[in-house]
Amino acid sequence: MNTKTTSPLLLSPFKLGDLPLKNRVVMAPLTRCRAGETRMPNALMTEYYTQRASAGLIITEATVISTQANGWLNTPGIYSDEQGEAWKQLVSAVHARETPIFMQLWHCGRASHSSFQENNQLPVAPSAIKINGEGIHTPLGKQPYETPRPLETDEISLVVEDYRQAAERAKMAGFDGVEIHAAGGYLIDTFLQTKTNHRTDSYGGSVENRYRFLKEIVEAIIAVFPPNRVGVRLSPDSVYNDMGSPSYREDFLYIAGQLNAYGLAYLHLVDNVAYGFHELGKPMTIGEFRDAFAGVLVGNGGYTQEQAETALSTKVADLIAFGRDFISNPDLVERFTNNWPLNPPAEIGVWYSFGPEGYIDFPTYQESAAIS
Repeated sequence: MNTKTTSPLLLSPFKLGDLPLKNRVVMAPLTRCRAGETRMPNALMTEYYTQRASAGLIITEATVISTQANGWLNTPGIYSDEQGEAWKQLVSAVHARETPIFMQLWHCGRASHSSFQENNQLPVAPSAIKINGEGIHTPLGKQPYETPRPLETDEISLVVEDYRQAAERAKMAGFDGVEIHAAGGYLIDTFLQTKTNHRTDSYGGSVENRYRFLKEIVEAIIAVFPPNRVGVRLSPDSVYNDMGSPSYREDFLYIAGQLNAYGLAYLHLVDNVAYGFHELGKPMTIGEFRDAFAGVLVGNGGYTQEQAETALSTKVADLIAFGRDFISNPDLVERFTNNWPLNPPAEIGVWYSFGPEGYIDFPTYQESAAIS
């Protein structure tokens, strides 16, 4: 045991199903917009992930499953064979550091714009309810949100198939598993929540029906990867993308209970209300999910090193995902190990810039010490 660290649990090995993790630090999915207009993973992205491969597990940035799923500039895709091939170099580089890597699968749903869509079609959603927000960054500059087109009942199976094919390509690229992005007000989340799902078919109304879309996606993907290589991310407290539903607590506990039956790799919960809370009751904490979900729980949302250790020692979480700290600290695990101070947080302006600045140029602690 490292005597210097104040985080013996956070830095201890962990078995995620059949995957050995060298520590319990997870690199959270972070949208960084460096894949260019072709949405192709590249050498810059490979360098970025490899720099951060001391994490126990890396979850990639959200990766779109189809052209319809697009809603951000320069984010990567996994809907063509060329994209699948291009991911191989990145996966191999991370594996060379003995770190497993999952791909996060993403469909933006109504958080898109017609200028991202083929033939300028409207973005799709469960219901024709637009985001009440400031607007969206599109290929045409900042635009107001549009009212999305509700998916026809018979179209939903086509989207499920897009998820399955994306998982197939991720598997061929060498990924250890996938995470289904069912959080953040994107397509799956808008099916789950009453605020955004006003459907009257078998995908709307009761929580059982609203969960059906996610259920079909999970079942399609566990035919590709074993269940213990598939995670799901939820954000019950979040107001991001104009979300928040009065029945959030009972709905998300029901969803977690349904997911429990599959023996999934983990349930990844965004449990920090500092990033925006819908205020429809008390915030849900990760500990509330323990009774509903018997598997691995991943906490995410502004955890400090100390808070992470507490969450693990009290067994409310099994793994902790760090996002913003990984942006500016490629050697985050080494800093935790040696009690070294962190770099200052990255400016928000560099999070989504398209070049190497603010991406692969953050110094490690030892580089900083050498300079000073």
